[in-house]
Amino acid sequence: MKYIDRYPIIVTPIFATCRDFWAKHLGFAVIFENDWFVLMQAEGASIAFMSPEHPSPPPGPETFTAGMCMELEVDDAVAALALFRATGREPDYPLTDEPFGQRRFSVQDPSGLWVNVVQQVTIPV
Repeated sequence: MKYIDRYPIIVTPIFATCRDFWAKHLGFAVIFENDWFVLMQAEGASIAFMSPEHPSPPPGPETFTAGMCMELEVDDAVAALALFRATGREPDYPLTDEPFGQRRFSVQDPSGLWVNVVQQVTIPV
């Protein structure tokens, strides 16, 4: 099977607010949008948001409540944090060098989705 894309669809009544957050703070652009759905992309990453008022909801259209996070892997988490801060926002979890080999910071989008911006780093021996 050859995939063209892959992305989560977060079902939330505030999908337009999520769209604005991802565009302003994470640099995603709208690829497709209508009254109840928006698909966004940024350099190899995609995400979509859908209203629970979808006119023909697919199986599993429950409103997102928790239990999921999205990883955005970058080559330089320090530079990514500087770009994020330039949008007027501070991370919800500060830039941290984790003992398991990631440098990361995290934010929570308006739907409650945790977004980890991560850089793979060498674990000191």
